[in-house]
Amino acid sequence: MNIIEELKSNKNLSDEQFKLLLETDTYKEDLFKQADIVRQQVYGKDVYLRGLIEFTNYCKNGCYYCGINCTNKNIKRYRLTKDEILQCCKDGYALGYRTFVLQGGEDPFFTDDIICDIVSAIRQNYKDCAITLSIGEKSKESYLAYFKAGANRFLLRHETANEEHYKKLHPESLSLKNRKQCLFNLKEIGYQVGSGFMVGSPYQTIENIIEDFRFLQELKPDMIGIGPFIPAQNTKFEKFEHGKLNLTLKIISILRLLFPYALIPSTTALGTIDPQGRELGLKSGANVVMPNLSPTKYRNLYTLYDDKICTNEEAAECRGCLERRVSLAGYKVVTDIGNPKTAMYNL
Repeated sequence: MNIIEELKSNKNLSDEQFKLLLETDTYKEDLFKQADIVRQQVYGKDVYLRGLIEFTNYCKNGCYYCGINCTNKNIKRYRLTKDEILQCCKDGYALGYRTFVLQGGEDPFFTDDIICDIVSAIRQNYKDCAITLSIGEKSKESYLAYFKAGANRFLLRHETANEEHYKKLHPESLSLKNRKQCLFNLKEIGYQVGSGFMVGSPYQTIENIIEDFRFLQELKPDMIGIGPFIPAQNTKFEKFEHGKLNLTLKIISILRLLFPYALIPSTTALGTIDPQGRELGLKSGANVVMPNLSPTKYRNLYTLYDDKICTNEEAAECRGCLERRVSLAGYKVVTDIGNPKTAMYNL
């Protein structure tokens, strides 16, 4: 049994075997091929759309890699109103989206009551849709309130599973222990949970990435978001190089073989570092794309990283472009809520 067959069969490898896959290209083509076979066995050629609504670029945190962190005084801040958010959902629903992702910084303006009111309004209007929140670390009580209001998915990248590496990326006010606990709280409440990490983040080692695999094996998330690190202006890491396409694609493939049921996006960050990045991500095992539904006048302000693509496209234009790209890659966009097929596997 070769290393790829072992990964497919056992859903695990030794640290040395993972290092071999990550550090060399010896098995790269077979890795991509087998990951695509597995994703088609589980999900066919379907690619799910997630309508992204970036509703605030205010954030109370000072994460060193993030362009909207609270120490960056050189960006214009904005918040969408409830009506603007609902209009994004209306536009997205008409375009076939059945999942809305409300993403923003950890903005104290959006109290639990405000978030619950927005979520409840979306749920009332779109009972057949999934509502995903990506709004950072909250108390278990807050997560429960959002869930009761109608949210059913939550995205919270752990960013790195290594304590020392985490401290190099974040200020002392944030802790890896709390971030991990948030993820387990979300699972306990009943959310479909997404986690993940940046590839090529400053000071990241291959050993760190293997620790990320181990943590994800413990968490067993429904969704796994993997994208290359891209530096942002006016941050501590603005002069660092972006993460590498080749390594990111190999990690997507490894994750597909480790978690056949998972929903794995081919991210905008992949498309930012390479014109064919998102297509290559799909061919490596990803099965989700996340076009932007935010009003175009705000998109250039949501600067998590530099040179982000698709910031000037209207929602319909963005959807049409992505559908063409997905089709050219050999897959098909589907109008579907796109739940993870977890029940197919004994986890």
